Amino acid sequence: MTQWVENPTGGRDRGPQAIVRAWIEVLVRPRRFFRTGVAPGDQAPGMVFGVLVTLIEVATRMATGDLTVGTIAGGPLLTKLLALALVGLFIAPAVLHLTAALQTVILMLLVPERGGISETVQVLGYAVAPCLLAGLPIPELRTACTVYGAVLLVIGMREVHNTSYLRAAVVGALPAAVVFGYGFGGFRALVVAVPGLASAVPW
Repeated sequence: MTQWVENPTGGRDRGPQAIVRAWIEVLVRPRRFFRTGVAPGDQAPGMVFGVLVTLIEVATRMATGDLTVGTIAGGPLLTKLLALALVGLFIAPAVLHLTAALQTVILMLLVPERGGISETVQVLGYAVAPCLLAGLPIPELRTACTVYGAVLLVIGMREVHNTSYLRAAVVGALPAAVVFGYGFGGFRALVVAVPGLASAVPW
């Protein structure tokens, strides 16, 4: 699941500059990015990308007071550092792989000719790119980030798994709800941004 191919064909470069370039490219030219930047068996760059975006989002929420954690021995700063380490080393990778597994099962049911789970992990990892800004305490911005993330997921599913946009939207709906609606707080932000929804939705 975590194979790092040394010399991938068509995969992503490594390093900080490559991560920044990938962030810009997936936001600006998503179809081209998913078509040329996702390679079979080369999931590590996409996974690292998704984990880093999640860490920045969580750190931003901690810094702005939107996310609070308890205090353990050593004080609040050490607690926050430990919480970030837990997110980066365990929670974010686990959620990414579990969601990719869910996405793969749905793809198996609805998309006969498809790519492998490695490509699905990469699509999910890169689709969270807009959520780099989702930690800011602006409900409208968080809503926009999570909606765009869901759109990127659909585009990635379409390009990587060679299916239609309609089918990509169907197979990506549940994973998008898990990652962007609940994981990055898109549903809650939408209710705050549009108060009239509060009485119409269950979250």
